[in-house]
Amino acid sequence: MVTTHPRMLHIAKWAALGVATVLIVEIIGLAALMIFGTKPMPPQMLSVSDPMRRVDFSGLPRLQQFTARDGQALSYRMYPGTGHSVVVLIHGSSGESSGMHAVAQSLNAIGDTVYVPDLRGHGHDGRPGDIDYIGQLDNDLADFMRVIRPLHPGATFTLMGHSSGGGFVLRIAEGPQAHWFDRFVLLSPLLGYQSPTSRPDLGGWATPYIGRIIALRTLNAVGIRWFNGLPIVAFAIDRNAPVPLVAAYSYRMQMNFSAPRDVVARLSSIKQPMIVLVGSDDEIFYADRYAPLIHSKLAGVPVILVPGVNHMGMVTDPRALSAITAATT
Repeated sequence: MVTTHPRMLHIAKWAALGVATVLIVEIIGLAALMIFGTKPMPPQMLSVSDPMRRVDFSGLPRLQQFTARDGQALSYRMYPGTGHSVVVLIHGSSGESSGMHAVAQSLNAIGDTVYVPDLRGHGHDGRPGDIDYIGQLDNDLADFMRVIRPLHPGATFTLMGHSSGGGFVLRIAEGPQAHWFDRFVLLSPLLGYQSPTSRPDLGGWATPYIGRIIALRTLNAVGIRWFNGLPIVAFAIDRNAPVPLVAAYSYRMQMNFSAPRDVVARLSSIKQPMIVLVGSDDEIFYADRYAPLIHSKLAGVPVILVPGVNHMGMVTDPRALSAITAATT
């Protein structure tokens, strides 16, 4: 029979107590970060909201819907074309399909059939700024492609996105959904909040909740995802906009509606042609940093600077619209 010395039991008891104390302190710290690690909503960013007020929406197509795999009805707009080129346009953060109207019209004018979905959690579909799990937007896009691709036999398909939508396009381009498309076009894409191309707080557009982000990343690293519906970033939206804009993103929305964190290292995995266009006067990103960063991994990708155009100008300014149609024909 083996007996344990009382002193060893005493040491083991204190060691267990010490471990428990550390765990309790860490749990309290994470809880504090999740509860108090937020910031006030940012004020409206006029350079983002004002250009949309100058867009003529008189020809905006009505919303149509398709059904995703979970039964959720999701909306999109269609601009019927005359040729064999189809473009799927992805809007930027907080936005919805009408925000891409000027780009869609320009592409449609040269014969392209254009589809502009409201991503889940945007517009009128789903919970504003939230999804059910990281990867659901990818699945929604695949479901959408299964609906529209058979309608255009023999057509070439381009996936094009602006800002966060451009980051999402990169996510698709280097992932398992890439086969749905023949080409990718990025308009002033978000390559990540920590990317060399991103200005601090995206020039005032986004206010990240750093403390909460740290807490949620820590929990997700050990498989705890119960709190991923909490908001982690707020946007400088126009709260009086005539269309539904999303004020904040949950953790799972932000992790899905963006480029992968190691996107630059993974650029070389992209097989289809890709084009990047950025306004030279972009106030959210550093326009001159895109080409060196992208060419460090994919030397042959055209990176086009559009003179005199800012961030929202890339989807509203006639100079940008002409550059987009010229680069994609």
